[in-house]
Amino acid sequence: MSTRIPLILGAGQFGAANTDERVSDPAVAQELVDLMVSHGCTSIETSPFYCNGTSEKPGDHSPEKVKKSFEASVKALNGKKIRVYYLNVPDRSFPFEDTLEAINDIYNAGGFEVFGLANYMAFEVAEVVSICKRRGFVMPTVYQGVYNLIDRLTENELFPCLRKFNIKFAGYTPLAGGYLTERFFVPDASKDVPLSKFDPARSSFSWFHTGRYYPSASAVAELKDIAHAHGLTLTEVALRWLQWHSKLQPDDYGVIVAASAKEQLQTILEDSVKGPLPDAVVEACEDTWKKARGAITKYWF
Repeated sequence: MSTRIPLILGAGQFGAANTDERVSDPAVAQELVDLMVSHGCTSIETSPFYCNGTSEKPGDHSPEKVKKSFEASVKALNGKKIRVYYLNVPDRSFPFEDTLEAINDIYNAGGFEVFGLANYMAFEVAEVVSICKRRGFVMPTVYQGVYNLIDRLTENELFPCLRKFNIKFAGYTPLAGGYLTERFFVPDASKDVPLSKFDPARSSFSWFHTGRYYPSASAVAELKDIAHAHGLTLTEVALRWLQWHSKLQPDDYGVIVAASAKEQLQTILEDSVKGPLPDAVVEACEDTWKKARGAITKYWF
């Protein structure tokens, strides 16, 4: 059975040992890929940024560096065709138009199939679209951004922008870095074991999750109790909310899911194909967002 919103395997946890990875064994990674494929999911999202790879720095979107980065990605993928090629983080130190010309050159050379943006502000998306239309460049048709039931700032201005320009959305962090799971914990409690994405010793990106989600501790705890009262897990609520009650549409690009074990991914897949949530739980999700939204200040980087 397929999901209402497509699922994409996130490979941000795949990498060499001691690089913020959670999966360093190729055999385990292959198991996860095979499981996704067995459920009809054929997209994998990855980036040289992950696991101590090369980050985007000011000036990295110069035409020369964009083309060099693309060549490095193709080499790392052993020459496999790239389906969606993202500008992962805006480089505001360099003119967008010059960057987009380089992207267009790569596209015209057959380098990738779909042009995507990630972590841009809505007005920047509109600017990119305007430049591409004026210059006849390949148009962005996918946008990747953060989205889950306690992180919905994208709904206010970004989603209307994407709908206007027919750009599909791909959402990452559907479980808020693990905060919307049965492993949920209140920070600093003596009995708690930190989630890996929140632990500075295990993740160089911990600042992102702690700043956004720690303030929602009490609200998420209340939602977890309500979920249990209806015989549901918090993980199931979060995934079913995205499938049926969020602002996502069936023709969006999808929800990016990740796991470090086959059993974990199997649960995610099974929960994602279930139907809509009970009305009382949907209402509780809305209340949780109202309590959590004060800590979410931006959806872009």
